Amino acid sequence: MSTALISTLPGLLGGLVLLSLGAEALVSGAVTTARRFSMPPLLIGVTIVGFGTSLPELVVSVKAALDGAPDIAIGNVVGSNIANILLIVGVAALIAPIAAKFIAYRRDLLAMLAASLLMVALGIWGGVERIAGGAMLLMLIGYLTYAARSGMGEAGDEQPDTLPAWRRSMPIAAASMLAGLVALFLGANWLVGSAIEISRAFGLSEATIGLTVVAVGTSLPELATSVAAAIRRHGDVALGNVIGSNVFNILGILGITALISPVGISAGMASIDIPVMVLTAVALAGLIAAGRGIGRLAGIALLVLYCGYTGWLLLA
Repeated sequence: MSTALISTLPGLLGGLVLLSLGAEALVSGAVTTARRFSMPPLLIGVTIVGFGTSLPELVVSVKAALDGAPDIAIGNVVGSNIANILLIVGVAALIAPIAAKFIAYRRDLLAMLAASLLMVALGIWGGVERIAGGAMLLMLIGYLTYAARSGMGEAGDEQPDTLPAWRRSMPIAAASMLAGLVALFLGANWLVGSAIEISRAFGLSEATIGLTVVAVGTSLPELATSVAAAIRRHGDVALGNVIGSNVFNILGILGITALISPVGISAGMASIDIPVMVLTAVALAGLIAAGRGIGRLAGIALLVLYCGYTGWLLLA
């Protein structure tokens, strides 16, 4: 077993690194291009940055579905959403308490809860077909359109472009986007292949690997973004990043994946892990609705719950 781990570790770590670097390069080039064409800052945040931090999940889920590993594809989405709330919000709150008012997040929290309940229905149905995937994408487009329009009045002043001149160059932006795409696809290929090998070598199910290693690995952009925001005392950015990502993971990633290759949902995932994902979404909404924000004690509790859930997955 140790030999198997050593042989797959380079691919696993290399895949995670390439996914993170690829997403960063693609988002950087896309933001530069959007600014060149005078795209509003809010629209950049809602679309390009939100989409960019979820690109690793998207590419990995599509790759897993095409490789005949639906438990990794679904586990990646469900596990990422659980990690986003319990791990990422927990870490961010531990760094700096997050002041959050329900009224400010009502629209996005309701969208996250609705998308989570949709996953319950899909689990009962037993999978996501192309028609369902297309409907989910239409829901996402409707949500993003509404969020962009209703958020126009909430946008702050546009921040000055502090990027160096060479970073604002269109040829460099194009090269950055191309390199990012290549890195994403190579990283997904390495990560999924290594994850399947590890699950077989250690007798773990593909669902367990998808819900833990793959899910946390593809959530690294969200983790980095939220930690950076928490350090700068921008808890609202960290929280908004998580909520938006959870909505996009279900409606966007699963929708696109199903359009390319329909995926089945195992009975275990439908009866245990998806309900856990819904409970974490309800818990986050409850903490915000309570009106006291998310303090360090709540952050510690979230982290303890995540450790307990992950430990149960690995030992079950």
